[in-house]
Amino acid sequence: CPLQADAADVERCDGIIIGSTENFGLMAGLIKDFFERIYYPCLESKQGLPIALYIRAGEDGLGTRAGIEKIVTGLRWKFIAEPIILRGNYGSEFTAQVAELAMTIAAGLDSEIF
Repeated sequence: CPLQADAADVERCDGIIIGSTENFGLMAGLIKDFFERIYYPCLESKQGLPIALYIRAGEDGLGTRAGIEKIVTGLRWKFIAEPIILRGNYGSEFTAQVAELAMTIAAGLDSEIF
């Protein structure tokens, strides 16, 4: 949960998956709050952190993606896959896509690719 996660949690991470809804064309407020709390404490220590992103979009998801990508670029984290934008009515394929993304980052970390 983004409310509970803090810089110490990020410091312990070998990789991270960010999931956000698209709210008014932007990232969810709790995700923005998370980034605001961890940005400076993790700026130098977590450069190169592997990251994956998925967005549950009501519109096109591009504003949310751009906002998160700017922050991730500033943190110097590394995307391990193209961000996933889940558009339209919810479907079971959304769960499968996010599960595959999670397995990709887990397998890459396990085999030390990332």
